[in-house]
Amino acid sequence: MRVLFAGGGTGGHINPAISIADYAAKQDKNFKALFVGTKSGLETKLVPKAGYDIEYIEIQGFDRKHIFRNFETVKKLISARRKCNKIIKEFKPDCIVCTGGYVSGPVAMASKKMKVPSLIHEQNVYPGMTVKGSANYVTYLALSFEETINHMQHKEKCVVTGNPIRSEILYSDYKKSREKLGIKKPFVLIFGGSLGADRINDTVIGMLDRISKDNKIELLFGTGDRNYDKIMNKIKESGITLSDNIKIVSYIDNMAECMAAADVVVSRAGAITVSEIAALGKPSILIPSPNVVRNHQEFENKNAAELILEKDLTSDALYDKIMSMVSDKERLKEMSENLKPLAKVDALEKIYELMIKMAKGDRK
Repeated sequence: MRVLFAGGGTGGHINPAISIADYAAKQDKNFKALFVGTKSGLETKLVPKAGYDIEYIEIQGFDRKHIFRNFETVKKLISARRKCNKIIKEFKPDCIVCTGGYVSGPVAMASKKMKVPSLIHEQNVYPGMTVKGSANYVTYLALSFEETINHMQHKEKCVVTGNPIRSEILYSDYKKSREKLGIKKPFVLIFGGSLGADRINDTVIGMLDRISKDNKIELLFGTGDRNYDKIMNKIKESGITLSDNIKIVSYIDNMAECMAAADVVVSRAGAITVSEIAALGKPSILIPSPNVVRNHQEFENKNAAELILEKDLTSDALYDKIMSMVSDKERLKEMSENLKPLAKVDALEKIYELMIKMAKGDRK
């Protein structure tokens, strides 16, 4: 089976596509994948590293505040769609899988023009503009939440699959991961997503001195690629001396091991991250973005995570929450147990089944 993948910008769009491709490659010895992305996103690093070929198009999102800027966006969309037509014609995919980001739009549009069946996957409860706009062109709308169907026009195309979770996440091991990473103390993993989150980053900087001096936990802090230099400069300017129990990196390449080894995960409530936390049964402190809502709602209802709203986020509040959790093993165990019913671990299988249907011409 030959599959064209489109997904770009952040790790949250790219990693699911790579996970689907990896799963398909294990099922089909003749599997061939080609990715479409932009040169401004993380796909430039992640896709080649995963061993897949990638073609680039130039595309950007619509600007709701500055309408006149959208003339340029429309021009780029038309050009990108033409290039996608060419890519499809040359690659000859049996089906197309889009996992979000602006790049998915022209690829979905081209899929209908070139008469190749396609699906687009929505990670969040509320569908984004790209998914809504692509609904007219794709064969299937693969959704992570049942509730999302209520927000889609083409309900007949909707299939609830859940969020694809990387196999290395599903099969990771707490003890083995800690041994490999050399973790001896309670281990806290903090990240704001592949691009980072300024508010979380600034809050963590305010805790580093206390964590260094207390030396009670080990901390891995992922700043996001674009923020690393700025964060390290702030730390230097603040006169903070980092002890050996703190490690700061721009991007966490071995996320599966780090999440498996962690006693507490602190992150945004991104859909993929929330799904991986549930699959691992990992106690967490979620800091929902004001712009992305509801991914954390089930966790909150089931008492499966601690939440700090961004308006309440301070260095003292986060530090106190972390230390309270790592010192309460019963609470950590309870949260882990509460996560088990929320875990959906068969999304890859469900999406692959849709790919097989499309490749065989069995469509809605």
